[in-house]
Amino acid sequence: MDWDTESEYERVARAITKMPLLGMTLGGRDTSWSARFWFDRKVPTWAESVRSVAPKLRVTWNGELRRIPANTRSQQRTVSSWGERSQASIARLRVLVVGGGSVGLDIAQRLAATGLTTVGVMDYDAVETANLDRMIGATRLDAALGRSKVDVAARLMRSSATAESFEIHRHETSITDPVGVSAALDYDVIFSCVDRPWPRAVLNALAYTDLIPVIDGGIALDTFADGRMRNGIWRAHTLVPGRPCMACIGQLVVGEISLDKQGLLDDPVYIAGTGRELPSRQNVAALSASVSAALLAQFVSLTAHPGGRGVPAPLRHVLSTQTLEHSAATSGPYCTFENATALGDTRIAIAEHREDWRAVVQARTSTKHPLPLRALAMAENILQRAIHRIK
Repeated sequence: MDWDTESEYERVARAITKMPLLGMTLGGRDTSWSARFWFDRKVPTWAESVRSVAPKLRVTWNGELRRIPANTRSQQRTVSSWGERSQASIARLRVLVVGGGSVGLDIAQRLAATGLTTVGVMDYDAVETANLDRMIGATRLDAALGRSKVDVAARLMRSSATAESFEIHRHETSITDPVGVSAALDYDVIFSCVDRPWPRAVLNALAYTDLIPVIDGGIALDTFADGRMRNGIWRAHTLVPGRPCMACIGQLVVGEISLDKQGLLDDPVYIAGTGRELPSRQNVAALSASVSAALLAQFVSLTAHPGGRGVPAPLRHVLSTQTLEHSAATSGPYCTFENATALGDTRIAIAEHREDWRAVVQARTSTKHPLPLRALAMAENILQRAIHRIK
């Protein structure tokens, strides 16, 4: 009956909107959805899932298109923590990690170990020697070769994966570019592991305009003039309708977006002239784990709903006093981000085509390394392939 009704509506919808119809049916006591796209006027294309986005994320899966992954022996304790039903949904989520640095690299590996079958990592940068004190798993060889962070993440995820079939997507691009936004739209949940205003603004917008939960966090370390640590603060929050956005809680200063686009936040002369302080982007191995743990806990609250609850209010951990604070911030009545909820493709574009990140990727791919380094890389690849064949 639904099929016949939608096939009739399809003609009307296409005539008025010039776009295909999306037909949805709500059924069952657990509010399960089915959905069909009428690209073809005779036979619809079935959706593999329907997300109901709120502080408690619920996903209805089309079992024929997105089958339940088999639990493996490596996942016994994971399944025992939240049950087979939750694991069946969590494992099928397509999750994107934006930013492959210390926090993003750790999160990507732990998602793979949790049994997810599809994880993507987005970053256009390479591993450097200066990264090795916080990117756990990256090696001196990675730094010497200037390997891309997405390639290093892919190698470590493959070693950590517990699913029988694990799919890795490498996005060597920027989320501030339309190419990056297009890739991000194909995911169910996004981890924001970036530390700049412009990328944060793009992800902040996507959480509401496209109804993709974004889990964001970060760390700021403060020192006295003599170098001793004064304090450290890390945050974690999930952006979904019903929770305030980054701008409303003060995690994103909208006025800095244009400065970031112009590169002025990296210009010491400009910073000195305005009396600003340089943005704190310090991070160390001993504390980055706390940030990734806080973000992963948000993911569990969002997807497994421990105690029947969803994600909490934004959290702030103060290192000096070892206190955890729940933010009392609320959504601003005129918030441009939250007032754009569900606009989708009619969103105001924040991303822009840029050549700078493309030049970085091009320079890396065209670099020819000394023969000894290439030989080491080849030997490492052979060893990794042999290890992955172990059952």
